[in-house]
Amino acid sequence: MLKLFYTPGTCSLASHIALEEAGAAYEAHRIDFSKAEQTKPEYLAINPKGRVPALVIDRGILTETPAILAYIAQSFPEARLAPLDDPFEFARLQSFLSYLCSTVHVAHAHARRAARWADDPAAHEAMKAKVPQNMAACSDLIERAMFAGPFVMGENYSIADPYLFTIASWLEADGVDPARFPKILDHRNRMAARPAVAKVLAVVQS
Repeated sequence: MLKLFYTPGTCSLASHIALEEAGAAYEAHRIDFSKAEQTKPEYLAINPKGRVPALVIDRGILTETPAILAYIAQSFPEARLAPLDDPFEFARLQSFLSYLCSTVHVAHAHARRAARWADDPAAHEAMKAKVPQNMAACSDLIERAMFAGPFVMGENYSIADPYLFTIASWLEADGVDPARFPKILDHRNRMAARPAVAKVLAVVQS
């Protein structure tokens, strides 16, 4: 059985939702950041990066949200979570996932993980102050040029949707009013109403 290691409030939510949408048999294991469980030897043996998500499968361990999402889509093709038979569309999907991972998530992290990039406390504060502007700029680009509608990639639900939902759920904490981005906000509200999403949120928020 698949084992997902997750932490509430993190990007692991996207993989958690995708597993549920795929109808996968899996176990969810919470890693408590408030207790620094991600730094303990037991978890570092699973993911030496000390981060979530991590997905344990019979062949090994996968990390990084885009990789895990692609694995889920390819392992459960009947769920139709990605355009697996169209190389161009699948690459376009991966492009969106990569943008969320490499640009949007990094912009968000500057408010909470500034020590990764600088040692000067003043630099930390400067990075934190920039987060609302950067997250709004990323959201604006998604809203204008990347969101096809009604789902991220168009008519079909995909692994891009739980990932955007996850990151969109951080906007208020990042000082961004989601009402500025009606497509993203509408998508977030519709996602929250999906049975799989509601089921996962009930677990994560418990």
